[in-house]
Amino acid sequence: MNVTSPSIEDSLAKAESAVDSGSGLSGTGFWDVVAAAKRNPELADRYADRIAAIDERAHRQWAALVIPLWLGTLLAWVAVLIGLGLVWWAYDLNGTSAVIAFFAGTGVLLGSTHGLGHLVVGRLLGMRFTYWFVGEVKQPQPGVKLDYATYLRTPPRRRAWMHASGALTTKSIPFLLIGAALAADLPGWVPVVLAGMGTAMVVTDVLWSTKAADWKKFQREMEFAQGS
Repeated sequence: MNVTSPSIEDSLAKAESAVDSGSGLSGTGFWDVVAAAKRNPELADRYADRIAAIDERAHRQWAALVIPLWLGTLLAWVAVLIGLGLVWWAYDLNGTSAVIAFFAGTGVLLGSTHGLGHLVVGRLLGMRFTYWFVGEVKQPQPGVKLDYATYLRTPPRRRAWMHASGALTTKSIPFLLIGAALAADLPGWVPVVLAGMGTAMVVTDVLWSTKAADWKKFQREMEFAQGS
């Protein structure tokens, strides 16, 4: 893309018209503008608010469900407490009941910590978030939406680690719970399953996430950092 004010203005105008019509951002040049802003802090500062407004409108059209930030964050932390409570409950149970409670808690923690990892680390690194969401029917995963203006005004290395934080948080859960399983005196195969689960998640990240998800975004932002 030829990074000039007229071309940027033209692409953003096309993106705004596309969002107005509900047709999405594909083919408007919007993401080329975003890439240009990431390479040039002056462009980022000038256009961040307009880019963020377009991005949020397009994202709200895409999402199947939008949840206020305070409510989604509250629900996520409640889920974390429930997960920890189930793991703690396993200490007072015996046999199969203890194993079921422990793995139920593990599952809840795996499902509730990814978005919180992004949220907590992102806030610490200077980014804000606007709402929680559930994706469209084809991609129904939950997540937390970045305020793209603060994202663009944040240095790329910080953006990269914000993207990595969700994966790092989730993948650490099985390994962190190995000690809890041992302390709860669960069967010896439980820590082995946890280690295998964590390893499988890491392998999945290496084979898939580096091409399509958080780690791909991490690599992308690191490339911007190296080029700046």
